[in-house]
Amino acid sequence: MAYDYDKLYREIPDALGAPSAAFTAFFDRLDARGLDVLDAGCGQGRDALFIARMGHRVTGVDISPHGIRHLLAAAQRENLAITGIAADLTVWAPDKDYDILLFDRTLHMLAAPQRRALLTRCLPHLRPGGWVLISDEQRNLKEFRQVFASQPGGWHTDQNSRGLLFVRRG
Repeated sequence: MAYDYDKLYREIPDALGAPSAAFTAFFDRLDARGLDVLDAGCGQGRDALFIARMGHRVTGVDISPHGIRHLLAAAQRENLAITGIAADLTVWAPDKDYDILLFDRTLHMLAAPQRRALLTRCLPHLRPGGWVLISDEQRNLKEFRQVFASQPGGWHTDQNSRGLLFVRRG
């Protein structure tokens, strides 16, 4: 990745602003609490903190140690159920199962083979009935749909437009 997000997060609190509107709308209408959520590429936690405040357990993974430190400090101040992992998503793999996998403007930062590999590594860790929420470049959505088509699980698309792909596992 060419951009130095660790430097950005070290220098600017809440560098990426408010949680993504598409994800806040999804979680606002979700009729469940206490779900396990993976926020891959969480940065300082703009989405992870919002999701944890709604009563979910969040695992945030990001390459930036400063981003993870900010996330964990905020989670501790608010007593939120957040685990933070500083790791390179090109080699990281989940070690548990989740109800929701969230990729907010993360996958497009990886080369095509790396983003397909990350998505492919994560999908087996999604529980039946779980969701994959992707916000990315519109041009990449076809590639992501192909990954879903190649995986077992009976995938059902809920949203597929304007750079958003929300898919539910059967």
